Amino acid sequence: MQKNKTIGSTLIVAGTTIGAGMLALPIASAGLGFTTALLLILATWALMTYTALLMLELHQYANKDATLNTLAKRILGKKGQYIANFSMVFLFYALCAAYIAGGGAQLQEKLTALTSMDIAPQAGSVLLAIMVATIVTLGTSTVDKLNRVLFTVKLIVLASLFFVLTPYVRGQHLLDMPIEQGLIISALPVIFTSFGFHGSIPSIVKYVGLDIRTLRRVMIVGASLPLVIYIGWQLLSQGVMAQSALLNSEGLPGFVASISSIAHSPQVSTFVTLFADLALATSFLGVSLGLFDFFADAFKKRNTVSERIITALITFLPPLGFALFYPQGFIMALGYAAIALVVLAIFLPVAMVWQQRKTHQANGANQPAEGYQVVGGNLGLLCAGLCGVLIISAQCLQMLGVIPAL
Repeated sequence: MQKNKTIGSTLIVAGTTIGAGMLALPIASAGLGFTTALLLILATWALMTYTALLMLELHQYANKDATLNTLAKRILGKKGQYIANFSMVFLFYALCAAYIAGGGAQLQEKLTALTSMDIAPQAGSVLLAIMVATIVTLGTSTVDKLNRVLFTVKLIVLASLFFVLTPYVRGQHLLDMPIEQGLIISALPVIFTSFGFHGSIPSIVKYVGLDIRTLRRVMIVGASLPLVIYIGWQLLSQGVMAQSALLNSEGLPGFVASISSIAHSPQVSTFVTLFADLALATSFLGVSLGLFDFFADAFKKRNTVSERIITALITFLPPLGFALFYPQGFIMALGYAAIALVVLAIFLPVAMVWQQRKTHQANGANQPAEGYQVVGGNLGLLCAGLCGVLIISAQCLQMLGVIPAL
């Protein structure tokens, strides 16, 4: 049973991480060259895996049902709790609204084609929100089972895409020198957000239990699966097209059209579309599960049917409303996604671990023998914090128009 939960939790972490944003990685890293893009992806993976392990160091001293709300209040006090809650709600509502709007539009198109009926665009968004809300309300076990199926199909689609494109990979494209090193700053926020799964960590802890060794394996393997897939996707995308051609692609549609043309296969577009739909579904499930458990803890909702329904309404109604009635609001909010994720996945874990270690030392109670502490000490915390400052700086420079936004 525990092994089954471990596998399922690993796939939830990987499924939450590998969203439709993966398809934007070749566009974001266009002009960097394969080697530079690879180093940037590896560095981001190491940073996000490190901060995920910091979260486990925090959870070992808390109740297994604790979320970021509880942890921040206990370690950083009321001010820390407010910052944590605002970052969590801001980022996850914006993401859920984006999933509902984008996924709803795709669902509406498919239903219209299937039924030959004129279905209102809003109907797809409402139906998708109801479906995901129902699955999440039924519990993490249900999310786990569905996510396994979706993730398996996603891997099959991805393998098919690799099979079609691999013959067209050219070694000289992978050896292309960077066109402009300054593009690293533009690519940084996009690559960083492609490794975000930290909001679902409390749900995983609650599901698996406070078995730190197992949870550590879940985080490392769960974050490494996207790493392997991202590297494979970079090999294909940057190996099929020259850096200059990638730079001249008019966004994702232009990129997909180009690789379809190179491969002489219309199937490429079908595979990419299907992968995007599956990636959106698995990421939406992981994000909304994390938000659901966060609200259940924040509002002290019990695990009864009626109270889980109330939590589901709090979780899904606001983003559904934004997606239907104020779409420009969540689109604007997504522009700040990297900043909110830095606070959520870097600054808060670093600050809380720093404070927790300091408190233990002040009390003369060093880490207990069975306690878990992430390697690197306070120097590791400082380096992670500086990386967070760099990512926020890159995002702010984009917002100010100093460097191009991707």
